[in-house]
Amino acid sequence: MKSRSSQSARPVSGPRQVRIIGGQWKRTPLPVLDAEGLRPTPDRVRETVFNWINHLIDGQWSSQRCLDLFAGTGALGFEAASRGAASVTMVEQSLPAIRQLQANQAKLKADRVAIVRGDALANARAMQARGERFDLVFLDPPYHQDWLVKILPLCASLLSPAGMVYAEAEMPLEPGSGAGWLQDWEVLRSDRAGMVWYHLLRRNSPAQIQA
Repeated sequence: MKSRSSQSARPVSGPRQVRIIGGQWKRTPLPVLDAEGLRPTPDRVRETVFNWINHLIDGQWSSQRCLDLFAGTGALGFEAASRGAASVTMVEQSLPAIRQLQANQAKLKADRVAIVRGDALANARAMQARGERFDLVFLDPPYHQDWLVKILPLCASLLSPAGMVYAEAEMPLEPGSGAGWLQDWEVLRSDRAGMVWYHLLRRNSPAQIQA
């Protein structure tokens, strides 16, 4: 669901608004900036993903600190905030997308949402250096640019002990495939929508890693 005006030349497609699925802002439509490469995570995919997460955290959203490193439309972050997340930090590089995020934040009076302009990788490294920790990290980066290869290893040190990562990709993520950057992770849930695979990941326990 990311803005790609400066990072990718993907065609414009998809709806011009997204709908919050659950929580206090349920059914609220959010306008989507008409910008090249902005691809919101579809409503039905978000509904599936948040059902997964809700089950795994036993509905305890009030304890969840969330980070969306490629915020774009903000659909994932605002969905988490709507369900009562303790905090949501959205990182986005595109200035027009930032302005739209701020407008949606003001519309919703989303005071637990923080919006940060900048590069996802640089911000993740800065957060790591500050010792920040999150319970949920959302990753929906541009495709075919190896973003997950670069940023998923950083997420391991950004997560709380039981934290999870949601990742969208143009391919299935398979820890047993031989890709070294995936070896420290287990796939809790995964599915496919069209040409997009989406996954919920958790770090392996130390015992699993040693094995």
